[in-house]
Amino acid sequence: MLFGEKYGDFVRMITFDANFSRELCGGCHVDATGEIGYFKILNESAVAAGVRRIEAVTADAAENFINQELATLSEVRILLKNPKDITKGVESLQEENKKLQKQIEALLMAQASVLQGNLKQQFQNKAGINFLAAKVDLGDAKALKTLAYNLEKEMGNAVIVFGAEVGGKPQLMVTISENLTKEKDLNAGNIVRELAKNIKGGGGGQAFFATAGGKDASGLDKAIEMAEEMV
Repeated sequence: MLFGEKYGDFVRMITFDANFSRELCGGCHVDATGEIGYFKILNESAVAAGVRRIEAVTADAAENFINQELATLSEVRILLKNPKDITKGVESLQEENKKLQKQIEALLMAQASVLQGNLKQQFQNKAGINFLAAKVDLGDAKALKTLAYNLEKEMGNAVIVFGAEVGGKPQLMVTISENLTKEKDLNAGNIVRELAKNIKGGGGGQAFFATAGGKDASGLDKAIEMAEEMV
């Protein structure tokens, strides 16, 4: 028994050997450990101070789990063209993926650089503000942000609104030169929230930079028109 615990008049006793051990226990037991078979721990976690929880499967469930894992491993081997060392095969695939990702990023940056030169010619002067609202064919949020940042830095005193499809979904981005957020009381977060209604979405951010996502890409053109009207 555990000191400090309260027990009723009747308790369950488990006798492993009358001459060796008799325990007070309300848990489940087997006559022999062989009945359990495999005991596969799936997870271990903390549930309270000084208390751990172990989650496991046993017997037929454990065998089924192991068989499923082996079947999955076999499928991975086939996909990797049966390498002698599957771990090295996965590592090699990850390294190749990293290299390809860097190449994609480099191509996107090169594309953004070309767009920067073209977009620079499209700025309009509105009451002393360098304004640009455009739908951009650039499907990467990071590259789009870098493009907006570079244009704002180059032009200065600017309000830039971009619409693009990123990952198949519409996205709006508003960048405002920091001096204009104070002098003209312009707020990118407020502007992008209004524009996002056209793409059935929402968003927000800071006074000088904000983004919004939505569900309706067909509303991007309307959002760009609305941005010009707002400014």
